[in-house]
Order: sequence, then structure tokens, then C-alpha cells
Amino acid sequence: MKIITVCGSYKYNKEMKEITEKMALNGNCMLTPIDLTKSNKEEYTKEEILTLGKMHKEKIRISDAILVVNVNGYIGENTKSEIEYAKSLNKEIIYYTDIIKNKEA
Repeated sequence: MKIITVCGSYKYNKEMKEITEKMALNGNCMLTPIDLTKSNKEEYTKEEILTLGKMHKEKIRISDAILVVNVNGYIGENTKSEIEYAKSLNKEIIYYTDIIKNKEA
């Protein structure tokens, strides 16, 4: 069993949920981003956004790996910084597109 933190853009929330479920059913402990309750990120204060970011990085710190949900190869700025943080901690980086390619092969 691995502890894996899911990283990616909220615009791919559906794909994040689907792959998280599959990975959990394969015996992994999955840590996910907070499901935001406000419809627009701008409704959160800067302090709230910073807190959410810090908590997500803490999830990465305690994980064995991160799963980057890079639908169609898309990786946003926040996700790029999460990847760099994970690399600095020598965490395994798993890409959604690689999982999909391996399934098709």
C-alpha cells in the first residue's frame, strides 16, 4: 500500500474522483484536494487560499507519491509547484496520462 496525494486542476474534478477511486480500490491510501464548497475560487480570502495550499503540501509531505491528474497533458501553475515540492522530497511522481496509456496498451 502506498499513500498517494492527488494533484491537479479543479476543472478535472470528475477525472480526479474517478482515478482516486480506482487507485483506492487497488489498495492505495488516497489523499485528495479539499472539495471546495464555494463555486468561485475568488470567494476565498488570500489567507484561506494560503492555508489550503499549506495543507495540501502537508499531504504531499506525508505521502509516498503524488498522482498528477494531467488530463490532455494539462498541468497548471499550482500543480507545477506541487510537483517541484514532491521532487524536492524525493517523492514518486505518477502521471494520470501514463496510467491511461498503460491501460490502452
